[in-house]
Amino acid sequence: MEPLHTETPLFESRPLSVLTGRSVWLKLDALQPPGSFKIRGIGHACQEYVRRGAGRLISSSGGNAGIAVAYAGRHLSVPVLIVVPETTSGLARALIRREGAEVIVHGDSWQEANELAESRVEESDVLVHPFDDPLVWRGHSTLIDEVAGSGVKPGAVVVSVGGGGLLCGLVEGMKRSGWADVPVIAVETEGADSLAQSVRAGHRVELPAITSLAITLGAKKICQRAFDCTRDHPLQSIVVSDRAAVSACQRFLADHRVVVEPACGASLAAVYDGAPELDDLESVLVVVCGGATTTLEQLAEWASASA
Repeated sequence: MEPLHTETPLFESRPLSVLTGRSVWLKLDALQPPGSFKIRGIGHACQEYVRRGAGRLISSSGGNAGIAVAYAGRHLSVPVLIVVPETTSGLARALIRREGAEVIVHGDSWQEANELAESRVEESDVLVHPFDDPLVWRGHSTLIDEVAGSGVKPGAVVVSVGGGGLLCGLVEGMKRSGWADVPVIAVETEGADSLAQSVRAGHRVELPAITSLAITLGAKKICQRAFDCTRDHPLQSIVVSDRAAVSACQRFLADHRVVVEPACGASLAAVYDGAPELDDLESVLVVVCGGATTTLEQLAEWASASA
């Protein structure tokens, strides 16, 4: 069966390379058909669950994961139910419904939405976790396969972290491609920094609430495998402000004519603002993870709110 994701563009960013004095490579997964990297892992998981006999796909999401499950369900001809928290934008809900999925709005956070999603699972249904599933990680690992297959091996991979599913997939792909020596620079925003707090504490930390604008990074606790990745792969954790993330979105739009969301802007901010963790690197790969639910008007509002 053909995968539901597409191979996305990889190129060296001239604006960012000139700005930083190093080669900055961009993997543009914002150009996936549903608008984010999520379709790699979620598409792979959904295909496998349907192959095993799933009659309906259920998931919980702040936006991008729900769009990806709905997109997969439409292509696999199975019904989909997505539970989203009240913080999920009207645009995100509309994009999920446009794929033909049923949407239920419940709770103040993803955790509460997920609890309701779990309670709705009946016989022949499958709950598709947005980030804590080995099938999802395996699908995300294909991003590294594509980069390695192009002959590019960066000095580090810069990526935004929410629940940790993409991080898990990247590390899996890096090990498979012989990149065990390539560090991951994991970036979060203040108020959605469960990975950074977990690294400092030496164990997984659950945030009391998500207070960042980057609500799609809004998992209060990273998955266990993501925390394990901080111990069995070279990794540095960076936390940036909402203001820096939004500013990076605006600068990226000006440089590359692609709209991304603050969750993606977090990793771009580390590059635009010259995070010291990048100082000794001759090249970096930035995963431009997505922005399907973001508009120019929202970026302007966020910029005003975070000023």
